[in-house]
Amino acid sequence: MYIVTAKEMYDLDRYAMDEIGLDGRLLMENAGRAVTDQIESELSSSDRVLVLIGKGNNGGDGFVLARTLMQRGYDVTAIQMVPSSKIEGDAAYHRKLFLNMGYSVVQYDGQESLERLCEQSSIIVDAMLGIGVKGEIRSPYREAIQTVNASQAYTISVDLPSGVPADEGVKVNQAVKADRTVVIQYPKLSAYLQHTAPFYGEWIAVDIGLPAPSQHKRSYWGKAQVQSTFPTRHLFSHKGKHGKGLVIGGASTMPGSVGLTSRAALKGGAGLLTLATVPSVIQALASSVLEATYISLKDLNGYILDVKGLDYSYDGIAIGMGMGRQEETVQVLQTVLQKASCPVVIDADGLYALQKDASMLDERESPSILTPHPGEMAHLLGVSIPELLSKPFEYTKSFAEKHHVFIVFKGAFTIITTPEGAQWVTDTGNSGLAKGGSGDALSGILLAHIMQDQSIVEALCNGTWIHGYTAELLTADIHSQYDLLANDVIEGLAQTYRTLSL
Repeated sequence: MYIVTAKEMYDLDRYAMDEIGLDGRLLMENAGRAVTDQIESELSSSDRVLVLIGKGNNGGDGFVLARTLMQRGYDVTAIQMVPSSKIEGDAAYHRKLFLNMGYSVVQYDGQESLERLCEQSSIIVDAMLGIGVKGEIRSPYREAIQTVNASQAYTISVDLPSGVPADEGVKVNQAVKADRTVVIQYPKLSAYLQHTAPFYGEWIAVDIGLPAPSQHKRSYWGKAQVQSTFPTRHLFSHKGKHGKGLVIGGASTMPGSVGLTSRAALKGGAGLLTLATVPSVIQALASSVLEATYISLKDLNGYILDVKGLDYSYDGIAIGMGMGRQEETVQVLQTVLQKASCPVVIDADGLYALQKDASMLDERESPSILTPHPGEMAHLLGVSIPELLSKPFEYTKSFAEKHHVFIVFKGAFTIITTPEGAQWVTDTGNSGLAKGGSGDALSGILLAHIMQDQSIVEALCNGTWIHGYTAELLTADIHSQYDLLANDVIEGLAQTYRTLSL
């Protein structure tokens, strides 16, 4: 499933009409009927439906769905929010068709009468404003949105809630808070932004016959993609076939972080795992991470001093967890990036070291994979967290292209970006993961996955999806979102793999 901007959606519409030859009125009919089918699944014969219709394509869809619901015998009131003279093009055609079928439309005449109609309705369908919304919401939509949000009726928005912009980097002035949104063809960027996604409620996309974008830019990665790309284990495979991994990190005061990463890598599927850390951490973990081997690194006051003498003949490396933020950290990371000819996952204190000199990434030929949360990414970019979260797709794409890296930008919607700027989104997980150690576990899972027989993109998307999905499985049955620990997620990977039949 592709994720599009407003311009990309307009371009697809124009291509479908101008190049393919699809009539715009037919596309609007398809959209209205597809939305109607989804709305009907929410309805009972006793429901009273109020459809709020704007002037643009969204309003045209509203005329189609109001007509279709009426034809199917539902109690529907259609309110036209603007004068008829402002309804043009394909929307005007469907308004005329609505009237020619013998149905009547109520002209909006003020907030007070709309409030009465909302009180009398059990379902409100919001078909007022579409992907072209910009700036301040004006009358009559401003008053209508206030009234809808104050109503107790169940609200369903068409394509996106009125007032919510399609794109990132745009503030919400005022918007419908939908219980459900029926997205037309492809979800828009705002469905995956922290400040706009809540307006959508639950959402589902419906196909209206538009073509796929000519160039891949952004896509959703879900269960179907995991199951179709995840590598199978062969009958005669052995530990060497499933990756020889190295974890570098851990200070005397932070042994748990590399312990979690190491256990997650082993549970995630790594064939062999070595942990390079300071002597005190080895003593703390040797009895609990039994399957790993250990390399003792020279330390300074309990922190890693250097890694120059390490053997770098590994299939994948993860670095940074609990490593500390002393001056030597920058040189440690730089040495690893220069000497390792395999993929390197950089997390936690490794990302802090990159803030000092991100140029160490630029000339590296093997893949570099950064796994920042919003605070870490904001520091790398030199912007505030709110600014980053307003445009996460743009910011992560710019950094990935500039420094030739893969980025796994962690959050409720995790954005995976390639050095070429292609992006995927995973949305598994819940607030149970909002706890120390979750990122360490994810790094270990990603390390395991990049060493399997799949592309880097598939490994990163599958790993992030599985990490979040495991949290969902555990909190649905055994744990709550309060008590879930990173260690629980690591132990729960077995359940996820069994569920997926991997």
